[in-house]
Amino acid sequence: MKTFKHKVTIGICTALLGLSAISCKEELLDPVPKTFLSDIVAFDTPARISLQVNSLYSYVKSGSFLGGRYQVYGDIRANDFLNRTSNLVTGAAVWQHTLTEASQNDVISMWGAAYAAINQVNVFLAGLDANASKFVAPTFPATFAATANNYRGEARLLRALCYYSLLQYYARPYADGNGSKPGLPLRLQAETGPNNNDLPRSTVAQVYDQILEDLNYAEQNLPLTYATASPSPTVTRAHRNTAIALKTRVYLSMGRYNDVITEADKIVTKTAPFTATTGVAHALNSSIANVFASPQETSESILSFPFTAQDPPGTQNQLAYYFLPASLGGNGEYSLNPTGILANTGFAATDARRTALTATSGTETFLKKYPTGSPYTDKAPVIRYAEVLLNLAEARARTAGATDAQALALLNAVRTRSNPAGAYTAASFTSSFTIIDAILLERRIEFLGEGIRNQDLMRLLAPIPGKGSVGAVQPTDVLYIWPIPSSELATNRAMTRN
Repeated sequence: MKTFKHKVTIGICTALLGLSAISCKEELLDPVPKTFLSDIVAFDTPARISLQVNSLYSYVKSGSFLGGRYQVYGDIRANDFLNRTSNLVTGAAVWQHTLTEASQNDVISMWGAAYAAINQVNVFLAGLDANASKFVAPTFPATFAATANNYRGEARLLRALCYYSLLQYYARPYADGNGSKPGLPLRLQAETGPNNNDLPRSTVAQVYDQILEDLNYAEQNLPLTYATASPSPTVTRAHRNTAIALKTRVYLSMGRYNDVITEADKIVTKTAPFTATTGVAHALNSSIANVFASPQETSESILSFPFTAQDPPGTQNQLAYYFLPASLGGNGEYSLNPTGILANTGFAATDARRTALTATSGTETFLKKYPTGSPYTDKAPVIRYAEVLLNLAEARARTAGATDAQALALLNAVRTRSNPAGAYTAASFTSSFTIIDAILLERRIEFLGEGIRNQDLMRLLAPIPGKGSVGAVQPTDVLYIWPIPSSELATNRAMTRN
């Protein structure tokens, strides 16, 4: 299903990356902005074009997509959270694995929000190219050609992020058949009318190829950094290191470990303390609590989506609404499973990720990684430097072997930041506990509530563990991936079911 835009979204509807003073509420499946500019004049000034770039981020950070629900779904599918409300609006069917093609609140809405964002990117890119002859003095500065390429880089990175995110739910993992299974309709042209609905699915490999093409373009054209401001553009807008970091995630999902190493080496030094020495100076923050304390703009944050009281994620989309207990300002939709990660002996009682980022309410334990109650203005995380380090650690362990010194050092950098007494040594890894097992465990602890658990299960073709009365889902089970939405099947005659 596509979302059509006859005019370009701009002006007061634009979220301005969390800076807008006007909230723009949009329908999930067919967003209609409250203010339009005709596409005839939308590219007439630098300011109008800049507003359109900001609008692209607004689409991607929809509460139904990467502004909240994507991250929630990525964790509640597995076994570290327990559903407390049985509310289908807030993911109960995702937690239970009872989704259908007609599941409006998740299967349909996330697909619709993602493809709306993709089409908005395509409309913007087409408009930028079609209006290139306007980008001359005196209205435009002499440097605007380079600025336009920066914008193209941002747009293509966001499109890549959308397609990658959709693959993690609606298509078989790359590891199943080396990407040969049906993927997604690969929509790359701007649609401003009800044409071209009938588009067959590209293979998983073909979609990944497009993702990498977009990210490679983004790396070459994005700015190295931005001027300091709040919210920090180096956290809330894509820059060169954002593209590199996302490539490490994409290659890890494809099992292309040598490519993970090649990309990570661009922004990770060979020895501790690990830092990015070009572009934005990414590094681990000394405190995991600081990473998630307002305004969540440390050197560790590579890309996060911001919100304000005037530009919130939307009702029942907010991360704190799901994970915080009512006593701390959330709605307590999900508590931490006492037999999940909390019961793992590798997650020490003194670990700061337990002491600082969880809270007890009554007899239950909750995640407080997103500490802000109503109006829920915590940033929605997309990728952090800690992930890049663990991506590299795993890639090195899988290619250089369990004794690789850098893999061990990278793992310990993330682990001992929160658990100083928990450092591993080469002797820690026996035949029954390998360094790869330790890295996967560390990822599960470090990124709890950030939506990465589902990505890790999918890429490894691992079973989705059971919890409570919900049984495990095996990789061969039809429930392992989400169904294609009935909305897409109804409008795209070339579409096939999962």
